[in-house]
Amino acid sequence: MAILAGGLATRLQPITEKIPKLLVEVAGEPFFSHQLRLLQQAGLTRIVLCVGHLGEQIAARYGDGSQWGVRLDYAFDGEKLLGTGGALIRALPRLGDAFYVLYGDSYLPIDYRAVGASFLQSAQPGLMTVYENHGRYDRSNVWFEAGAIKAYSKQAPLPQMRHIDYGLGVFRPAAFDGFPRDSVVDLAEVQQALVARRQLAGYEVRERFYEIGSPEGLAELDQLLKARTAGR
Repeated sequence: MAILAGGLATRLQPITEKIPKLLVEVAGEPFFSHQLRLLQQAGLTRIVLCVGHLGEQIAARYGDGSQWGVRLDYAFDGEKLLGTGGALIRALPRLGDAFYVLYGDSYLPIDYRAVGASFLQSAQPGLMTVYENHGRYDRSNVWFEAGAIKAYSKQAPLPQMRHIDYGLGVFRPAAFDGFPRDSVVDLAEVQQALVARRQLAGYEVRERFYEIGSPEGLAELDQLLKARTAGR
């Protein structure tokens, strides 16, 4: 699995001026602790962190992941931020023949194995998980119909777009063929290219997503996880 955690997290400033988003406190712990716990329980134990801004703090705190029962590796952007797609392209030698991709601000309590099984069954180089959003949590950006992704765009919404990119994908390295290495590439560009070739499978998720990319999302997840802890 790859976790995209190299952004500047400007929406969470001033919190993220001195710490990376993964270390922002949620329910008394760094967000990454909650995310790691969720992934480890799902059986996802080999994780590559694509990091940039203050990423060395994450490596110093979590090391090789052995204390969490996982294996952590780190792929640093280098002197310039490469974008979500560029960071994945740089990390490809560490990622194997097929891999999940998760955004570093997403908390997704779902069946990850079912997503992986659907990807393998599709025989496509990429898969996007989608959620029927109807503009509720953010602007819908996916036209998903009859089990297929017909269109995907964050900039040019269509009336048929009732779903949203859920924040979890699965890819093979071939999905990134034709894109430059060590250059700025947005993962959305890769996904749109796959849609144009009808090579991006879709998997509909019924559980809503949680995120810490915004102050509102951070407060909501903090409340949810505190309530779960209190209910144990």
